This record gives sequence, structure tokens and C-alpha cells, in this order.
Amino acid sequence: MIFPEHCKVIGVASEKPCGDRVYALSRYLLRETDRGYELLEVTLDPSKKSVMRDVVSSRVLATASDTTHYPEKVQLNDRARLVRLAQESGYRCTVFTGLEENMTFVLDPDLSVFLTVHVYDVLPPRPTLSASLNEMEALGLFGDLSVVFDHHIRDISKVFADVYPCRAAGYSRTLDADPLHGGERVAGCLTARQFCTECYGADFELENICPLDQVAEEPFIARCCRSEREGIGTWNGKFGAIVHWGASPAKIAWSVQELVRRWRAR
Repeated sequence: MIFPEHCKVIGVASEKPCGDRVYALSRYLLRETDRGYELLEVTLDPSKKSVMRDVVSSRVLATASDTTHYPEKVQLNDRARLVRLAQESGYRCTVFTGLEENMTFVLDPDLSVFLTVHVYDVLPPRPTLSASLNEMEALGLFGDLSVVFDHHIRDISKVFADVYPCRAAGYSRTLDADPLHGGERVAGCLTARQFCTECYGADFELENICPLDQVAEEPFIARCCRSEREGIGTWNGKFGAIVHWGASPAKIAWSVQELVRRWRAR
């Protein structure tokens, strides 16, 4: 796969105001033909220091018949999405236009070269960690990391229980609003177990819904209400990042970046 890290190395060749010279940063040219774009790789004269430079050599990487132009403007920094769209196009090369009219391309798309980060979260209510990652990915925040996210989200509403964690999720009987009478099956986590034991004794059964108990792949990022677990390291033999239930988007983004850095350094 060829997917330039920055649009600055890509030139669009439609006219020749400077003859056969091209911009100094250009490494690839999207040349317009009567059948669409074709993609060229160019080598520029290294002896020149000018803004526009002579092409020493060039080769065609994709012909117009191999290439398609995605019809909508996209966020160029959302690299994983562009690779997916390129795979779906059915062409070897897909050309994309950005929100500010910059252009890039994906040649021979292959998502297997991206690192998969496994995300563990629960709903309802909103799966904050998973949703935040989707929003930040769409903005292109993780574009330079070359990662994709595989979301593992457990639906607590499908857990058979008499009592659920809190009213915020819309349940009719919850730990934050209703007392236990004994013998209930409680959907909760370690914190819920401690709360119930301290307030009502041991006459209850716990269905553990903590996202950390779902972790089966690495590297991972998971949400947990226990602040002492927060950080990056190994959990039950799997390497990952744990963020607090109320972690800010900035903290989540930092955790992903640090997780990926440490994983690749291992």
C-alpha cells in the first residue's frame, strides 16, 4: 500500500505554467487525463534549490483505468476511514479531496498494516470511551498513529438481573436509588460488590459487568470506575490502557497515543 503521510508531497498536474518542472516537495503527481486521474511517482533534480524543480525520472503507479475519484470531500487525516473507502471502491487507486481542497490517494489499500487497538466498554447509557474514540478518529486525531479500533461493547440491558447500576441508564430498579431486600441478582462491578456488602450484607448475587472483565485481546483500552487501576500496563496478561469512567477526551487521546508508543517499543 502507498498512502502518503501528508498531502504536501502530492501535486496535481493539470496545466504546465512552469513547463515540466514541479513543486519541490512533490513526490507523487495526480495527472489529469481525458479518462480521469493517473498516478505518477517522480524524482526531482537534487542539485536544484529552487521552488520549482526539474523531474529527473518518473513512473506510472496507476493508470486512469486503475483509478477512481471519491465523489465527496473527506477529512484527510482520518486515515483508517480512507483506507476502508479505498478498499470498497474496487479500484487499485482511490483519489480523495479534502475539506480544504487538498488531495491525497490510497494505492493498493491494505488495513492489515494498521495496528488494531481493542476497545472495551458498556452501554447503556452512552458508551463514553467508545463514542469519544469514534469522534476523535473522525476528526483525524489518530491519523498519524496508523491504528484502527475494534469496539467490544457489552449491552448491560441484556444482562439478567433484578438491580442495575444507576438511573442514568434508564433502569427501573437501581443501586443508586433503591435498597436491596436480600437475594437479588445485581448487575455491577467490584465497586457495586463493596457497596452492597457494606450496606446490606452478603445476601445477593453479582453479575460482573466491568469492561475490564471483557478484555481478551491486546493492545486494548478499557473503561473502569476504579481510579487505582488507571494507567498503562498489563491486565490479566494483556497489555493495554485503562481510563477512568469520567476520563476527559484529552486524557483518552493521550492514553491511546502512549499505549501505541509503548506497544510498538516492546
